[in-house]
Amino acid sequence: MSSLIHSTDKELVRAFQNGDNAALECLIKRYKDQIYTSIVIVVKDSYVADDIFQETFFKIINRLNTGKYSEEGKFSSWALRIARNLCLDYFRSPNQIYMVPSENSFFSDEVGDVINDSDKGISQAQSFERMKMLLNYIPVEQKETIVLRHFAGLSFKEIAALTNTTTNTTLGRMSYGLINLRKLIRKHQITL
Repeated sequence: MSSLIHSTDKELVRAFQNGDNAALECLIKRYKDQIYTSIVIVVKDSYVADDIFQETFFKIINRLNTGKYSEEGKFSSWALRIARNLCLDYFRSPNQIYMVPSENSFFSDEVGDVINDSDKGISQAQSFERMKMLLNYIPVEQKETIVLRHFAGLSFKEIAALTNTTTNTTLGRMSYGLINLRKLIRKHQITL
């Protein structure tokens, strides 16, 4: 396993396809946080995110085993595309119940808490939670772009490919998303 850590994604994929399960473990460890964070921010439910995360890696394993993976792009972009599609499938489900935040719920106790600067760990966790909450108040396309850029670490070119848009459209969505977030922060005097 330790020798695999320094392998490229391409090498790990080939090793897994040749029967080395440790190579898949290495890929999962390499991208699990990035993929899981992207899913949980989109679906807003850790239980659902766990299910989608597991299904994502089930599909990845299945596609790798059946030779349906092409090495044209980055493995991480391909894996995130699978996760994104599963999130979209979740929202398309006829049994899905959507929770739309009301205007009054914006100032829930958890958002209104004052950040304790003396404890940086708590402060960062609270800021992260506030940011996740704010993302629910901007258009879906803008939210997705911000999540993929800041939480999944994708480039604008990768986001454009993943969302089937142009790089300029992706840049515009990011720009408008950030503008909308700033407006919300100013309007509601939120401290991140």
